[in-house]
Amino acid sequence: MKLWDKFLANVKLRRWCVLIFIIFVLYLMRSMMSMLLLTFIFSLLVTKWVGFIRRYIKIPAPIIVILTYLLFIAGVVSAVAIYSPVIYDQAVTASKHIIDFYEDPNNLHGTTQIKDMIVQFIHRSNFLSEVKGSFSIIIQYVSSVGQMGVTFFLSLILSFFFTLEEKSMGEFSKRFLDAEFSWFFQDVYYFAKTFTKTFGVVLEAQFLIALFNTIFTTLIMAFMGIPQLVILSIMIFFLSLVPVAGVIISLVPLSIVGYSVGGLKYIIYLIIMIAVVHFLEAYILNPKLMSSRTELPIFYTFCALIIGEEIFGTWGLIVSVPILAFFLEILGVKGENKKAINIKRIVK
Repeated sequence: MKLWDKFLANVKLRRWCVLIFIIFVLYLMRSMMSMLLLTFIFSLLVTKWVGFIRRYIKIPAPIIVILTYLLFIAGVVSAVAIYSPVIYDQAVTASKHIIDFYEDPNNLHGTTQIKDMIVQFIHRSNFLSEVKGSFSIIIQYVSSVGQMGVTFFLSLILSFFFTLEEKSMGEFSKRFLDAEFSWFFQDVYYFAKTFTKTFGVVLEAQFLIALFNTIFTTLIMAFMGIPQLVILSIMIFFLSLVPVAGVIISLVPLSIVGYSVGGLKYIIYLIIMIAVVHFLEAYILNPKLMSSRTELPIFYTFCALIIGEEIFGTWGLIVSVPILAFFLEILGVKGENKKAINIKRIVK
């Protein structure tokens, strides 16, 4: 028993063992990772929203939660009913536009030299055959929409009950801190608190940044007269959730559509627009939403994205950087000012 008592007294070793156990459990539940992450995101956003409303209007939290979810469901149903045909038509039009870009370069805008370069590139590549051969993959993705819809619905239900009974559930959960294995639940509570402070805030900040990028970019594209704004704005929003790399990735399809509409000058305009968006994100939004001390070098960010995508799949592109910030918080990594990294809450 002396060894066991020494283990319990060694807080650092004990917490690392608990963290390894939590990671192992999450690994066993990896098939449910999408539902867990969506539930966390929905719960986080609704909790912040309820706190924001209650600052100005003293309405009971359950009423705000119920009204929020009713409005959200009504908005989703209305959006699906109204925009599904529009998104489908614009997706088909955009796909034809891109295929025409490769099938008939003579219809493109631009100088003869640029057209000749594009023709030579197309003749040397088998891009069109690869696009046509990827229809089977597209069908597989379409077939998974139903499964993702079920996951989305279950996450919505779980987050609804979580936010609806947040107070009573918190009071009940505190009983575990006084249970027989209180040390275990205290360590779990420590990691959950740290996780919420780091992962949640970074993810929320990236969500707000993606929203800003989408609105700003869509307005510029509308001013430039670029078509298919609905499908492009949806693409920009989801790509903007990927730190650093999302801006670069979004430039490729935007350049193709822009060149087919206005030629080389539109590509230059789009590059300038992306540069401005990146500048605003890096030097205004990030310092405003998060402490500048939490900003990671681009090399570390890309490494986190690559490793995260390998481990978590598509979700890794969104959650890898927040997870890295979570581990930096646990390890107590210090910044240049010799202070421990401390992520500020966006909504206090």
